Amino acid sequence: MKAVQFSKKLVEWYQDDHRDLPWRNTRDPYKIWLSEIILQQTRVAQGLPYYQKFVKKYPTVGALARARQPDILRLWQGLGYYSRARNLHACAHAIVDLHQSKFPTTAAVLRTLPGIGPYTAAAIASFAFDEPVAVVDGNVYRVLARYFGISDDITSTAGKLRFAQLAQELISHQQPASYNQAIMEFGATCCTPHSPACDDCVLRAGCKAKAGQNPEDYPVKGKIKAVRQRYFYYFVIRKAGKIAMKPRTDKDIWQGLFDFPLLETNKVLTPAAMNKLLGRSGSRWTVSAEYKHQLTHQTIRTRFIEWRDQTTLKQIVGSRMDQVQWLTNREVEKAPKPVLILRYLEESKVL
Repeated sequence: MKAVQFSKKLVEWYQDDHRDLPWRNTRDPYKIWLSEIILQQTRVAQGLPYYQKFVKKYPTVGALARARQPDILRLWQGLGYYSRARNLHACAHAIVDLHQSKFPTTAAVLRTLPGIGPYTAAAIASFAFDEPVAVVDGNVYRVLARYFGISDDITSTAGKLRFAQLAQELISHQQPASYNQAIMEFGATCCTPHSPACDDCVLRAGCKAKAGQNPEDYPVKGKIKAVRQRYFYYFVIRKAGKIAMKPRTDKDIWQGLFDFPLLETNKVLTPAAMNKLLGRSGSRWTVSAEYKHQLTHQTIRTRFIEWRDQTTLKQIVGSRMDQVQWLTNREVEKAPKPVLILRYLEESKVL
């Protein structure tokens, strides 16, 4: 199938069969940008309410730029990958300060902004400004790899280049926005990772994976990164009706969010090790059941230690109390926190 026929079939399919999503009914680059950042590593069903909350609270890029970062992080709370929220704020500042509150109209200039990579730049430029530049995301890799029978590793530099070039060759110059929306929607709803709807596919006649009856062999991915195991022990400390919390400042997960003073170990602490570290349990401290929190490449296994003996606090917790803030219950509720901390607070009824 020639490029023009491939593009035409996808656009025709999209016009007849696609989900009605709010960011598809606008040419506003701000709303398109918001949706693209929110939907990175996030399912549509999960991202939609966050998109609606952000548009309501911050209706313009100027309003977002004027916001306090803790307020943005709190609104983002529960969505994960918090660097996206920090980049969102930095990008809003750059658009206001460097571009007079107007979004650049080309993918090349958009890519100079914080948090905007090749995919997001192509999406904004094509959806808002009709620039014929192809998007390449997981859905696009899958559709192209299966249809053309491409076995290049999509995680390799050569593989990424080949797919980017092919995607650009295929894009409709007459309807770039519709084509980009079509191929992503097709990958999300028809040419899915597992159990694709091959028998109902409008591209089935020319699809190499359909002919070989092996669609789930595509796309080819390199070795998957091993999941890192981490062990957190949080100290939940009260004093005069307040709770000790601190913002995470290290370049690690949850930067800018609040958690409790933390001890991280390289393995699970046995009850004997806990007693040796903290002294005998009961009068001074109690420990929670384990909370398990799964990130993409990390598993966080956590216990919360409720500490009561103020006289031995410095001796046990030490430098982990540096930069601690003593927060009222109301302040704890308002502070941006990881989902793991939220779960503990809700289930333990500490507040």
